[in-house]
Amino acid sequence: MELDRTDFELLRLLQNDARLSNKQLAAAVGLAQSTCHERVRRLWSSGAITGSRINIDAGRLGFGIAALFMIGISRHEQPTIDALLDELLAVDEVQSAYLITGHYDLVVNVIARDMDHLRDLAYEHFTGRELIARFETSIVYEGRERPGIPLPAN
Repeated sequence: MELDRTDFELLRLLQNDARLSNKQLAAAVGLAQSTCHERVRRLWSSGAITGSRINIDAGRLGFGIAALFMIGISRHEQPTIDALLDELLAVDEVQSAYLITGHYDLVVNVIARDMDHLRDLAYEHFTGRELIARFETSIVYEGRERPGIPLPAN
């Protein structure tokens, strides 16, 4: 699918605020509402847009600790790794999991209410697994995220 400047501008607007109405989007890019709606629908159907979400402040909901679990695994077969990633993402406190290069094989971002909760989380879902050979925890002091991806300039 070929994207033009208007498509990229729509993506830029939506990745910064997915709650924008079609009317607001159309006005921002200078299109008729029906044309804008069709363009956004095409971005969805092409897979350029795959979803939308809200960000929740975990600290305000009682999750005062964010941590990264660095994990070395003992077997590196793709089906085994896929199954492990699926199992880890099923744990409510797991925010994301990444297969990486380097000394460790996985980095898992987790949240916890407090240190006791973090310890219990590690023991119950991570350190007792046969597949996990190395395990290290780093507490996140502060984090910032940049929403979206870089898009071509207009």
